[in-house]
Amino acid sequence: MKFTAVIMAGGVGERFWPKSRQNCPKQFLSLTSDGETMIQKTVKRLKPLVSLQDIYIITNAHYLPLIHEQLPDLPKENIIAEPCPRNTAPAIGLASSLIAKKYEDALMFFLPSDHLIHHEQNYIDTLKKASDTALQDKNLVTIGITPTYPETGYGYIKYDKNQMQDNAYAVECFVEKPDLKTAEAYLQSGNYLWNSGMFIWKASSILHNIEKYMPELYQGLQTITDAYGTRDFEFILSEKFPELPSESIDFGVMEKAEHIFTIPGDFGWDDVGSWLALERINKTDENHNILDGDVLSIDSKNCTVTGGGRTIAVLGVQDLVIVDTEDALLICHKNQTQDIKKILAELKAEHKSELL
Repeated sequence: MKFTAVIMAGGVGERFWPKSRQNCPKQFLSLTSDGETMIQKTVKRLKPLVSLQDIYIITNAHYLPLIHEQLPDLPKENIIAEPCPRNTAPAIGLASSLIAKKYEDALMFFLPSDHLIHHEQNYIDTLKKASDTALQDKNLVTIGITPTYPETGYGYIKYDKNQMQDNAYAVECFVEKPDLKTAEAYLQSGNYLWNSGMFIWKASSILHNIEKYMPELYQGLQTITDAYGTRDFEFILSEKFPELPSESIDFGVMEKAEHIFTIPGDFGWDDVGSWLALERINKTDENHNILDGDVLSIDSKNCTVTGGGRTIAVLGVQDLVIVDTEDALLICHKNQTQDIKKILAELKAEHKSELL
C-alpha cells in the first residue's frame, strides 16, 4: 500500500507573536540555531519513511507563496490549499478524500508542521510501529507523548495498558486540558499520555468514520472530491469548503469512534508552544539567557531576548521575554507567555489588523 504523509500547516501560531503573524505564522519561522524553519524540519525528518513525492501539505491558501519558497522541491500538486480555516476535521477529511481518489486507498501519516523532534530515528521507528496497527482493519492510531510533568496546556489520552494490538494500546478516552491537580493525578496514574495531534490510518478508515460520525462533512467532501482533477475543482472548493462544519477531528471523530489505539512516543518531542520553548531547544548562556540578534545583556538572568534590526540592551532584569520586530515590541514576564493571545484580542478590538 502507498505510504503518504500529510503535514498540517494552516495554524496561525498566536503565542509566538510578534514574530509569528497571520502572513508568516510559526511553522514558517526558524526557531533553532540551524536556520531551518519548522516546516522544513518536519518534511526533512520524514524522508526515511515517505518519499518527497508522497508528502502533502494542507494549508491556508494565503501561505502558498511561503510553502513554494521554503519547500521548492515539493510537487506543487501536493499542496492542498484551504480557502478558509475550518478546523482539523475538514482539513483531514479533504486531504484524505483527495488522496483516496488518487490512490484508491493509502496509509496516511497526519502530522503537525510546527513540532520539534530531538531523536528522529526513534520517531521514525514509532511511526513504523503505528503503521503496522493502522494497516489492520479500520484502526485509527494516534501517537501519545509520555508526560514528564503535569502539563495543563495539553489534552490527554487515557489508554488501557492491558489491551494491546501489536505495539499499540487501546484508547479508553480523550480528555480536555486539565487543571493542575487533575494533571498531577494523570501523571501519577501512568495511564495518560499527552495528545500530540499525530495520527496514522488508512484513508478508507478515516473516511469511513467521518461518514459515520460527521455525515454532513462527508457529503460536502464528496462534492469537492468529485470535481478533483477537473477544471472546476478550484471553483467548487472555494464554494463548498467554507460551508463545511468547523470541527476538530478529536471532537468530531476520535472521541466517538471505535478501534482507536495509541503508541507512547519517546523521541524528544516538543510542540514549541510558546516563547518559553526556546529554552528547551537552544543553548543558554551562563546566566540562563537565550539571546538572539544584536543583544547586550548585563546582570540579567533567565531572559529570552530576540532582536530585530536594532541593538537591545537588557540591564538587571530577569524572567522576561523580549521580542523586537520592525513594527512591534513584546515585553512579557515568563509566567504570562500563555496569555499572549490577550494582546492579539486587544489589537483586534482596536482594529490594528496590520499588527496581527
